Amino acid sequence: MPAENHLSTKIDENVPTAARMYDHYLGGKDNYAADRAACEELDKVVPSTRRLALNNRRFLQRAVRTLAEEYGIRQFLDHGSGLPTQDNVHQVAQRVDPKTHVVYVDNDPMVLVHGRALLQQDERTTVIHADLRQTDEIFSHPDTERLIDFSQPVAVLFNSVFHCIPDSETDGPMAVVRRVRERLAPGSVMLMCQLVSEDPEVRAFVTDFMDQATQGHWGRVREQEDVAEWFEGLEILEPGLVEVSTWRPDTEVAPRQLTNEWIEFGGLGMIR
Repeated sequence: MPAENHLSTKIDENVPTAARMYDHYLGGKDNYAADRAACEELDKVVPSTRRLALNNRRFLQRAVRTLAEEYGIRQFLDHGSGLPTQDNVHQVAQRVDPKTHVVYVDNDPMVLVHGRALLQQDERTTVIHADLRQTDEIFSHPDTERLIDFSQPVAVLFNSVFHCIPDSETDGPMAVVRRVRERLAPGSVMLMCQLVSEDPEVRAFVTDFMDQATQGHWGRVREQEDVAEWFEGLEILEPGLVEVSTWRPDTEVAPRQLTNEWIEFGGLGMIR
């Protein structure tokens, strides 16, 4: 059964979502007053969040370009892709090779509506409505099976999304990572990063605030050591696990995350 059948397609503009808040931070227009108000409250404690979101988006674009140019990957499976913005994954990858296939996955119904409108003319790219924890449904979805050949290398993206799901032995980040890894061919790459803080007060505030604001659609802000565990057994690509604005910057004067009340931390790991 397609994963879309398990999720509500109703858009509630009164309840903030991480996807729409992220869209607001990136300067997008696909968000509501509740999302903007939540961002304003968040900024009172973690004022670097807009810069963090922009730097995270640039990291994603650099990583996708690197995987396409240097590692020859032509298939991308993007979990928790968020609302379409400038230079989406398929646009970056298809500039390297127009034949690249991309599957976007998100549980926000607004992402489904806007994504399908954007991609309706692109036979090599699609968006499916699913929770990123629904690994079986995602991998067996008709659109995934049509576009992704899992006997060949695939780039699986978990970009700034694992903080949206709580810890669980069956459905937490580590469980999801293990389920996905066992389905991937050698040469595949997993991109994983999330919001972390070494300040327990920041972790507690943001976790509680976002959990209440999104009415339970949140996990927690974690620590760097939590993220490092997801990469065990993978060959971590240079420069390792880092604050993402420092991951292979385009220039020496590329934007950096200058404040550190919280950061986006992670990297890329290859399956050998």
